[in-house]
Amino acid sequence: MASVFLWAVAGTQFIFWMTALGAALVFFFAGEAELRFQRLLLGFAGGVMTAASVWSLLLPAIAQTALESALPAWLPAASGLLLGAGFLAAADALQRGAVGKERMLFTAITIHNIPEGMAVGLAFALAADGESLAAAMALAFGIGVQNFPEGAAVSLPLRQLGAGRGRAFLWGAASGAVEPVFGLLAFCAAAQLHPLMPWLLGFSAGAMLYVTVRELAPEAGPTVGVFGYMGGFALMMILDVALG
Repeated sequence: MASVFLWAVAGTQFIFWMTALGAALVFFFAGEAELRFQRLLLGFAGGVMTAASVWSLLLPAIAQTALESALPAWLPAASGLLLGAGFLAAADALQRGAVGKERMLFTAITIHNIPEGMAVGLAFALAADGESLAAAMALAFGIGVQNFPEGAAVSLPLRQLGAGRGRAFLWGAASGAVEPVFGLLAFCAAAQLHPLMPWLLGFSAGAMLYVTVRELAPEAGPTVGVFGYMGGFALMMILDVALG
């Protein structure tokens, strides 16, 4: 049990540092990007968040409910989706102003990262009960690789929205800080939290989709933003399917 706990610590730390590494991409862009590049980045962020909502959150929520619950498979995912969107709508109303988009992007990715961290913690908890440790390690690796573009999806658009590089990086890296915390909490309370995962996954998806439609899509603009969106969606889809 103690050795598996150490693996859980390492796995949840890995997914955080991959988020921070993705956020660090903001330091490789000199000066202010042109409008077309700004739209490309905002569209990319929206594509990443949409694909992550589907493959990382909603589909796993539906699959878990179908296997483990007497509820309709769609109910927790759909209910959580609406609750997550409602939560972000309320947050949007409370934080209008110059930093509203910064907080909105940060909040959406952070909420999305909570169940990801919990999923890793639960996987290592299952390994402690006799399931495959290799499967838990593979899940941590897959989520970590997925977190790289998610960190960039926070820091790069924030840079284009006027934040300094250091500030944009800190927002992006901090969005992943919840993963080790909730991952280890989930490891220690696996039996109690596991039934709630479909609701939490749906909630996260609703938060991310709200931000994509409300903030990112209008800013992404015409054709170049659309191609950025498609590229971000395709990249996140490939990572989720290949490594999920």
